[in-house]
Amino acid sequence: QVQLVESGGGLVLPGGSLRLSCAVSGPSFRSYTMGWFRQAPGKEREFVASSFRNSGNTQYANSAKGRFTVSKDNAKSTVYLQMNSLQADDTAIYYCAAAERAIWSSQTRAETYDHWGQGTQVTVST
Repeated sequence: QVQLVESGGGLVLPGGSLRLSCAVSGPSFRSYTMGWFRQAPGKEREFVASSFRNSGNTQYANSAKGRFTVSKDNAKSTVYLQMNSLQADDTAIYYCAAAERAIWSSQTRAETYDHWGQGTQVTVST
């Protein structure tokens, strides 16, 4: 059974940085496409970034480009989301997710992912 556990959320000042981690248990981590999504209060869950299976090639939402970086450590079965220049509208619960059979064009869609973590709160505020 695949389990995902996020960590690294918290309260940060505008302009600050956080690094989220998502530890994945279960076989075949390298073969999973790993995604990061977020959901702010009163809003739908939205795609943030992903790392495609095997290759590690990445995609980013426009809001994340140039500020966020997703990376995978296959030896640790962990995916990271480095977030810099955080702004108030980055405040949300951040979720990591694993897809077993994603195709390149589908990885921005939540329904592509088979397994989800419990989420970690990120609050950007003074």
